[in-house]
Amino acid sequence: MLDRVNQRELLALTKDLVKIPSFFGEETPAAQFVAEHLSARGYEVELQEVERGWFQTVATLKGSGSGRSIMFNGHLDIEPLAEGWPRNPFDAWVEGNRIYGAGVRNMKSGVCSMIHAAEAIRKAGVKLAGDIVIATVLGECQGGVGTKHLLEKGYKTDAAVVTEPYGAHNIVTKHGGMSVFSLHVFGRHPAGDDLAGVDAIDKMMEAIGAIRGMKLTYKPWVVPGLPWLKIGSIIGGRGRDYDLRSPYRNSDFCTILIHVTTVPGMTTETVRKDLEGALNGIAKKDPDFKYELIHPPERKFNTWLIDFPPTDVPVEEEIVQTVVGNYRKITNKEPQNIGLPASELGARYGDDDAHLWQAGIPCCIYGPGGGSYGLDYANIDEMLLCSKVLALTALQICG
Repeated sequence: MLDRVNQRELLALTKDLVKIPSFFGEETPAAQFVAEHLSARGYEVELQEVERGWFQTVATLKGSGSGRSIMFNGHLDIEPLAEGWPRNPFDAWVEGNRIYGAGVRNMKSGVCSMIHAAEAIRKAGVKLAGDIVIATVLGECQGGVGTKHLLEKGYKTDAAVVTEPYGAHNIVTKHGGMSVFSLHVFGRHPAGDDLAGVDAIDKMMEAIGAIRGMKLTYKPWVVPGLPWLKIGSIIGGRGRDYDLRSPYRNSDFCTILIHVTTVPGMTTETVRKDLEGALNGIAKKDPDFKYELIHPPERKFNTWLIDFPPTDVPVEEEIVQTVVGNYRKITNKEPQNIGLPASELGARYGDDDAHLWQAGIPCCIYGPGGGSYGLDYANIDEMLLCSKVLALTALQICG
């Protein structure tokens, strides 16, 4: 069966998927491509409308119904493009062991690897007892909106693997959660005797300093480097509607987006209390400091709509040990990491396995790695390895 894992076919599928831009909220064309691709190959396909006009695809390779089921889960939404691409980022290309293209690392390489794994089983004519569910979801970068939706629609398998790009030599079961807030600070234009007014950008700089200097409330956890707070965006001097038609001489409104990676015991409420403590400290000293703290951020920011909880799946879970065993079988080596991500950076981001685990589905993260949110690439050898490990895993769970 593993001889059905074919580099040429895997890369062709990846190039086809990269051709379709699928930024946050724009995943529908990619979902339609996956639906057509798998429907033509005999899968039972559901094109799910998560919100009006916003679709994802869940496809099932049916077994006889007498065995256990597994879900392969990967998201179609991709990050905004960075500057500096030397070629068209939607026309993927191969150099050595790398395939380059928009969103190929996070995570069209993982999506294609899991589809290819199921296809290897189908092409080999293996008769399964249980179902393989291929979930290509939307809105992962908005907190896992798509995965939450499919769970609410009754897709509950006996096990799951999420093919996030932590690297095909790592099996990940622990990572932080994510809670995101928008903070708005108000200014005031000069008028009458108020010659100076209040500049919202100046006030926001005070707020940023206070937030970066504050201490989050938490209990230490085994995952290093957490919790983690990052202010990733700032917009100022353009009013509440961010109007670009004329320059402001005095900013009357300024916004930042605050991302907090959480550990067990932290909640939206504890994070809010910490943030408000820092902000209220400024307000006590400065009557001109006025703010709004919003969770989740407004939809117009195309960021988190719901929170990811922190995740800690025991490494003793059968699905984890099955993936580990199949990695050993194929490589004759030990994984580089089991449980913890390979780096502190990897632990900072929530993933859809959080919702699966919370819904009672044993799961882990296993997907091909690559590099850069700039010149985005995936490692081809890891894509092939991932497909083989996932194919063997599905056979053991569903066979």
